[in-house]
Amino acid sequence: IMAKTTFSGPVYSKNGFINTGPGNTISLTADTTLTVAAHAGRLLLTNDADGKFTLPTINVSANSAVAGSTDYNNLNNIGATFNFYVETAATDMDILTDGTDKFKGAILSAVDDGAKKAFFPAANNDVITMNGGTKGGLVGSILSITAIDDDAYLVHSSLLKATATIVTPFADA
Repeated sequence: IMAKTTFSGPVYSKNGFINTGPGNTISLTADTTLTVAAHAGRLLLTNDADGKFTLPTINVSANSAVAGSTDYNNLNNIGATFNFYVETAATDMDILTDGTDKFKGAILSAVDDGAKKAFFPAANNDVITMNGGTKGGLVGSILSITAIDDDAYLVHSSLLKATATIVTPFADA
């Protein structure tokens, strides 16, 4: 067993990294404010049909002048990725930012009859709403969301399974 370890330089692996074990998936069964320490890099199983899952505020802070580049307590969270898998069909499920951070990127929504459409967030969109129908969120839907810049989350590698005439899942709070 290895304790939590922080490296100050790049880590190279010639054979890759294998993440296994029960700590790699987390079931979200109630409204949850996500944290980097507990949720980033794990598969988040959404098991609350009307859950509200709030992403952490993006922090782009630099190392302190006192601690320098070895400040392992720096709260900078650029690059943190949150991977969602809809395990319980959505009825009114939201993935939200703090209201200041906004979404960039795209979501592909698809219906099992072959209909599909890509949706791009407007400048002020800070909520993704899934309803298990036109806005997607059927079991098997996936979303990956990464902090990329001050006030910007990138939505990528995402597919929302939907029904009927699909509409954008992006909205303003």
